[in-house]
Amino acid sequence: MVNFTPVLSLIGGALIGTAASILLMLNGRIAGISGIVGGVFPPREGDFAWRVSFVAGLLVGGLVLLRLHPAALSVAYSPSLPFAVLAGVLVGVGTQLGSGCTSGHGVCGISRWSLRSMLATVTFIGTGALGVIGMKLIGGAR
Repeated sequence: MVNFTPVLSLIGGALIGTAASILLMLNGRIAGISGIVGGVFPPREGDFAWRVSFVAGLLVGGLVLLRLHPAALSVAYSPSLPFAVLAGVLVGVGTQLGSGCTSGHGVCGISRWSLRSMLATVTFIGTGALGVIGMKLIGGAR
């Protein structure tokens, strides 16, 4: 296994869990990224500021990481623009069909013992694994 980082992964998971818990305790909201972003466009009255702040925090966090440790965000595989657009559309359709994404279902739903979230997460992970296998077999990705 290359790039196995259990300590950093544990720290990252703890930060995600803490952030999701704080959002739930202070705002009564589930930290599902697709739902949060989906509520920004179109803006909902009384709901816009916290959603924009949450998304801005994600972007700023990524920019800080890029500035402090650029290698952490480097990728060896760079797909063509049409392939990347297709992948983005499929992810968007999947989050709509699944009524959420891995952050809402995988982090928040499983921790609440939601059967629907458990099934959705297994579906997301299984589909992702099949996608990787398909890319390796068909697409020539490493």
